[in-house]
Amino acid sequence: MKNTFYQYIQDLQDIITSRLEAIDGKATFQEDIWKRAEGGGGRTRVIENGHVFEKGGVNISAVHGKLPETMQKHFGVSDANFFACGLSLVLHPKNPMVPTVHANWRYFEMYNEHGDIADSWFGGGQDLTPYYLFEEDAIHFHQTCKTACDKHSPEFYPTYKKRCDEYFYNAHRSEARGIGGLFFDYCKASDNMTMENWYNFVTEVGNSFLEAYVPIVEKRKDLPYADAHRNWQEIRRGRYVEFNLVHDKGTLFGLKTNGRIESILMSLPPHVQWVYNHHPKAGSEEEKLLEVLNKPVDWV
Repeated sequence: MKNTFYQYIQDLQDIITSRLEAIDGKATFQEDIWKRAEGGGGRTRVIENGHVFEKGGVNISAVHGKLPETMQKHFGVSDANFFACGLSLVLHPKNPMVPTVHANWRYFEMYNEHGDIADSWFGGGQDLTPYYLFEEDAIHFHQTCKTACDKHSPEFYPTYKKRCDEYFYNAHRSEARGIGGLFFDYCKASDNMTMENWYNFVTEVGNSFLEAYVPIVEKRKDLPYADAHRNWQEIRRGRYVEFNLVHDKGTLFGLKTNGRIESILMSLPPHVQWVYNHHPKAGSEEEKLLEVLNKPVDWV
């Protein structure tokens, strides 16, 4: 399974980066091939200072070796080896009317002392973080997610939408990071789902990403905006940074397994503001966004 999924994310990285370069029309992805001393490595691709994308990354990795002690405690095992591979992407558009997007699809194996697979699972998801709320965009993104889920189970979308709302939440701010999407983890073989079934589901979601996001980008990327819109975007980006550094499990896993720091922190936007005790004007479009972030919405 690990070889099959790793080949899938290599191919998907090529598809996604090619499409994004065509949309941007100016910038191209810089590629770095890196190796991890303990085992494995990855292929990082970053785009910067484009016409559409101010900064973004579409990264794949496949790492293996002894599970760090901190992670052994987390999983309740001792002296275990592991393999993990995945594709992780974050895109920060220049125009504040275009939302930031994040997606991740991953596979994990853990081995016993004999080298046999003791446990394995899939995880991933995709979510949207707008700065200005266009409800039709939110509906489109969530409907695309739901369509992908419904091909495998009618329970998947409501379950993983709810988990996404719960996970991408800045508890210290009492607000969501964005308007959600899908989040699933520890998807293991069961009576109802084999690992092949989970593979088919995860790749279905991965294949839906461009359909979910690209129409939104194309619709909003040339809308006019002023300095005030840009300032609000940078303030909200600060909340994005806070989540990634304080709460995000992927960031913490990468740091604890001696991952490549440049790839791990690729998700951070280039221009951010933290304004003391900032509150938008009553009745403004900025306040409208915060109202949605304070309570999850059923978009479809």
